[in-house]
This record gives sequence, structure tokens and C-alpha cells, in this order.
Amino acid sequence: MSTDFYLVRHAEKQKGTGDVSISPLGIQQARMTAAYFRKMPISRICCSPLQRAKQTAGFIAEAVNQTILEDTRLRERANWGDLPGQTFQEFIEMWNHCTLERDFVPPVGDSARRAGERLSSCIVELSAQHTIERIVIVTHGGLITDFMVNEFSQDELNAYHPDFVQTQSRLVPECSITHIKYVDGRFVLIDFANITHLHLLG
Repeated sequence: MSTDFYLVRHAEKQKGTGDVSISPLGIQQARMTAAYFRKMPISRICCSPLQRAKQTAGFIAEAVNQTILEDTRLRERANWGDLPGQTFQEFIEMWNHCTLERDFVPPVGDSARRAGERLSSCIVELSAQHTIERIVIVTHGGLITDFMVNEFSQDELNAYHPDFVQTQSRLVPECSITHIKYVDGRFVLIDFANITHLHLLG
């Protein structure tokens, strides 16, 4: 028994701190991603509670005629604006610290390892409830790579990029699609950060 999961990073967001919306370009990205999924029998859509993920998921939900289930486990490892007064540079330094030391717990948010475990638990739970189905999860780039570093070997990851762990923060573009299967208690990576559906954006 297996379930297909399509992990979608949210569309491009507006510049700013906190829980910001997607940008005009992000709206185009979300619409093209929705058009891609319109061709598939998607049975469920889950998303992070942050606006950029909810708005991206909304376009997909409309295209495939499904409702959206929000899940806090799909929230990013940390979000700029959650720590009052934190500058963007301070946020990036904190983020990089978490990436390099996977068990480091920042002042707000989760360690990279714990964040990846959140996504794993969500997938395992959904797979038990929806076998032989296709599920879209709209989440965040950091959470996707945190999950992958937890669940896949370095050799598997390096097949997609020769230095995956060190460069992971740059590897998941907005509205890219990572396809995995959960088969008999294990994760199988089918495709990583695919953006061919966005080709018309140039």
C-alpha cells in the first residue's frame, strides 16, 4: 500500500516581516501550479497556517475541487517576525545556525531535526488515513529540506545536488513540487523541487 505526496513550497511572498501574503508574481506561480494539479485526481490538500501557504493552497483547492486542511505541523522551522525586534540579518544568522547544527533550538521555532519530524509525522498520519491516494501538502522550503535530511541518505540527496546539506536553503524554489511516496512504512523520493510547470513565467 502506498500514498503519493506532492510537497509544494508556497508561492513567492511579499517582502516584509511576519505573516505576509503572496506577491503578484506569487499569484501567477500559484495559478500555474494549480493548473498542473488540475489534471490529477487529488484527494486531499493540507497546508501550513501561514498566509503564503494558505493562499497558494487556495488556488490549488479551487482547481481540484477540494477543501483545505490546515496543520500547524506544516509551519516553517522559524518565521521572520516571530521574535520581536529581530533584524533580517539576525534571522538569517539564526536560520543558518539551525541548518548547520540540526539539534540547535532557536529562541523561537524548532530545531531543524524537530521541524523535519513534524512533516514526517503529518505524512505518516495522512498515509494511514488515505491509502492509494494523491495528497498535496503546501508548506515551506526549509521544512521540506529539514524532512529530507532526516529521512533520506546523503547519497540519495547528493544525487540531486552534490552538496545538498550545505546548500539546502537555496534548493527549493517557490511553487516547486517534490514528489514522494510513503510505501510500507518508508519514504521513497520520486522527484525533487521540480518547476517545469512554471516554464511560461520565463
